Amino acid sequence: MNRNFRALSATAAAVAITLALSGCAALFSTDAGPAESTPTNEQVSNDLDPFYSQVLQWDDCGDGLQCTEATAPLDYADPAAGDVSLALVRHVATGGDRVGSLLVNPGGPGGSGYDFIKDSLDFATDATLQASFDVVGFDPRGVGRSSAVSCYDSADMDEYIYGLTSAERGTDAWIAELAASSDAFAAACAEQTGPLLGTVDTQSAARDLDLLRAVLGDTHLNYLGFSYGTYLGATYAKLFPEKVGRLVLDGAVDPSTSNFEVTKTQAVGFENALRAYLTDCLAGEDCPFRGSVDSAMATIGALLESVDNSPITATDGRQLGGNALLTAIIYPLYQATAWPQLSTMLDSVLHGSAEAAFQFADAYNGRDDDGNYSDNSTESFMAINCIDYAYNADPTLMRAQAAELEAAAPVIGKFMSFGDIGCANWPYKFIGERSEIHAAGAAPILVVGTTNDPATPYVWAQQLAEQLDSGSLVTYAGEGHTAYNKSNSCVNDAVDSYLVDGIVPASDPQC
Repeated sequence: MNRNFRALSATAAAVAITLALSGCAALFSTDAGPAESTPTNEQVSNDLDPFYSQVLQWDDCGDGLQCTEATAPLDYADPAAGDVSLALVRHVATGGDRVGSLLVNPGGPGGSGYDFIKDSLDFATDATLQASFDVVGFDPRGVGRSSAVSCYDSADMDEYIYGLTSAERGTDAWIAELAASSDAFAAACAEQTGPLLGTVDTQSAARDLDLLRAVLGDTHLNYLGFSYGTYLGATYAKLFPEKVGRLVLDGAVDPSTSNFEVTKTQAVGFENALRAYLTDCLAGEDCPFRGSVDSAMATIGALLESVDNSPITATDGRQLGGNALLTAIIYPLYQATAWPQLSTMLDSVLHGSAEAAFQFADAYNGRDDDGNYSDNSTESFMAINCIDYAYNADPTLMRAQAAELEAAAPVIGKFMSFGDIGCANWPYKFIGERSEIHAAGAAPILVVGTTNDPATPYVWAQQLAEQLDSGSLVTYAGEGHTAYNKSNSCVNDAVDSYLVDGIVPASDPQC
């Protein structure tokens, strides 16, 4: 039985979820563009003026891209307490009618916007946006190349993510093992990261967005956020409604939803996506299952239980338990184009091999073939989520919630329960409450939702579009996580027309 696991939520970066994405050939400008960005003249507090008045120096970082670092205060309430570094990369607009900068966040929390643009520009944006905007990727505070959360070396991270418990799942002894592991991880994060760990909350990151907007030379923020990036964008709109330019929030998170409701809604979403995969699989060839969708779901449930009780040993010595297998199943469910690979992986596990499952789980967790973690996505994911939500450490309540999860999602709900343990004793606590965001006075904001999005279910897009005073919903009827530049021309046209020309759909185009 797997000991600790990275919570499965709306938080996989868009660049990390697309198995079909490889060797992206981007359309790069041959014109290097301006070497500097001059900040706009704004009324800011004297304490923040040194940050808002900084001038970015851009360097050529290959492939037609430019890179730089910006400096932000560690604590906006006390700007003199220190600062953090924010890494940026940009692709300068290729057309003659430049609108401005477009800041892009791929999700997570913990996803690297820097890598998203540097490695996957054409996946993040189409040629229309690249012509009209300087497309800017950035690593939020705590993430990647910016001032980053640091906790464990690779060996300790392996044990934290993939280690096994000795106690039976759900027992007091099992909870105690998980709590001990989580507490050790939290203590390591606090020791290795220092005061930054307490300032990686989304509100601080949204204040960084406004700083970046200003030093990039824009009077208003133009922004494309996916998954968790929608919460970051909505938080910006809440804090700076008068600075909202054109915001696209794709794969929306409902900001008012509690941690448990997030997990429950996602459990149902992933279970529905699993059923959609099986419907497609059973109708085609080379499907490892036979019979009905219900019987195939039962087989997957039995497989999860089997490896949870009797893990399969991989060639590198790691053991595949229930939680690691669930991660491997969920990873390709983010995009329907990856369903054939999911069939291959499940077939291999049914035949007693753990290799393909670990390849998927490792890809999700940012682990390379040499056993090294190529980024800090797991660490920053935990650090940001632990300070963005409220958690409980009451075993009675956690067991009641586990039963509710299993009732809502009978196959996978069991393996998504007890997630509060990871953050219950985090050194920095959530302050305030999760509530609706209305962003009164903001310019129109475009919210994009996919009807069978497993990670950020469609109902959240509906709820966010309704909450926002100026929200406008674009629906994509289909499978997969997020829709822009990976669904159809209807979605792309709506997003492009809005970002480039400011045209808001008169009604939901129902793409």
